[in-house]
Amino acid sequence: MNPNLQRRVQRYGWDKASEFYQDLWQVQLKPAHDLLLKTSDVRNGDNIIDIAAGTGLISFRLNEIAGANGSVMATDISDKMIEIGTNLCLTNTISNVRFERMDAEALNCEDDTYDLATCALGLMYFPEPDIALGEMFRVLKPTGKATVAVWGSRKNCGWAEIFPIVDARVNTDVCPMFFNLGEGNVLDYVFDKVGFKNIRSQKIKTTLQYSTDEEACDAAFIGGPVAMAYSRFDSKTKHEARLAYLESIKAYKTKVGYEIPGEFIVCSGTKN
Repeated sequence: MNPNLQRRVQRYGWDKASEFYQDLWQVQLKPAHDLLLKTSDVRNGDNIIDIAAGTGLISFRLNEIAGANGSVMATDISDKMIEIGTNLCLTNTISNVRFERMDAEALNCEDDTYDLATCALGLMYFPEPDIALGEMFRVLKPTGKATVAVWGSRKNCGWAEIFPIVDARVNTDVCPMFFNLGEGNVLDYVFDKVGFKNIRSQKIKTTLQYSTDEEACDAAFIGGPVAMAYSRFDSKTKHEARLAYLESIKAYKTKVGYEIPGEFIVCSGTKN
């Protein structure tokens, strides 16, 4: 896919998903978020940039640890995600978290600015993730650190058929390289390529739990990256896509819903 087209697909796709994302995914992504926070070694007073922040699931937790003397710049490509995050700041009177729309591959930030750069489950969506990691490297202080979480290997993620199911019904691939960074040591290699040192990575298994067919389908179709494509389907196509997805996850159906396997990788590196 053309990189500019992919960015537009992601931007407007996440606009569509923004209303549902937090409710449908906050619990499911918590294991990855917890490990990212632990790995990041956030210090009181840290100046942090959180890339692909969405509605701020990680941003606000980073802010709690960094404290009143710290700050968080939360960036995302989706206007709607930024709007929701900004409103949460206003509602909760949080002054040291700021949301700003930015392309992760061209951050509007000065060099050597941040103590910590994070990206929680966003890097897989970028057309050129090595450029995005290079931007994280650039904006870090010489003593800075970057921590990134991605989904793991395709074979270890039981929900992975969502992409071919949607792609079969649209003209362009929604996430053509989604699982690439989760295979083998690919993410470590990209960290090394852009200049990071002291690279460490950890894989963890997880289980996505859904109580109903509807909940499992909503998370897959309206709360994530395929939301824009799905919104353009007619009723018949939506129904067919949902049936195909439920067929793909039927092995994980239990008496009380679904337990779908997944895998996360968290990787970190220092600038020096």
